[in-house]
Amino acid sequence: MSGGGPRHGTIVDRRPNGGGLSGALGSYVVRDNEDERYYTFDYRQIVTEGFRTIRTGERVRFHVSAERPDRAEFVIRLDQPDPAEYYR
Repeated sequence: MSGGGPRHGTIVDRRPNGGGLSGALGSYVVRDNEDERYYTFDYRQIVTEGFRTIRTGERVRFHVSAERPDRAEFVIRLDQPDPAEYYR
């Protein structure tokens, strides 16, 4: 359950935490465009088909977690990269 309606923001940082089999998992930081607050989330909150990743600078839509108001959830990428450009 999320707190409030959808928000819009920009991914400003990725913080590796050394998790996962390869040690590459981490958390992401999104800055809300309206109130400029920062929220964190991990790859499990990225709503997409296939590989769940996101890049710094991408625009997203998200909800603020009702249970943890410093966390973003249901993160949707608004700037989908061109696959040909992405895999160069």
